[in-house]
Amino acid sequence: MTLMNIAIVLVVVGVLLWLINTYIPMAGGMKSLLNIVAFVVVLVWLLQGFGVIGTIHGVHMPALR
Repeated sequence: MTLMNIAIVLVVVGVLLWLINTYIPMAGGMKSLLNIVAFVVVLVWLLQGFGVIGTIHGVHMPALR
């Protein structure tokens, strides 16, 4: 996992969330929930990639290279 890959993933996720929050009409609570879920998924992905936490049994996350 290179720093460039991490930056690209973070930028893509951020742009996707911004597009969804800006252009798709939905309730405020639903947007907040979507943002929280996206944040938690990216955080777990980063922590696993850096080896801070091990694999979570029953959850398949893409491998970081």
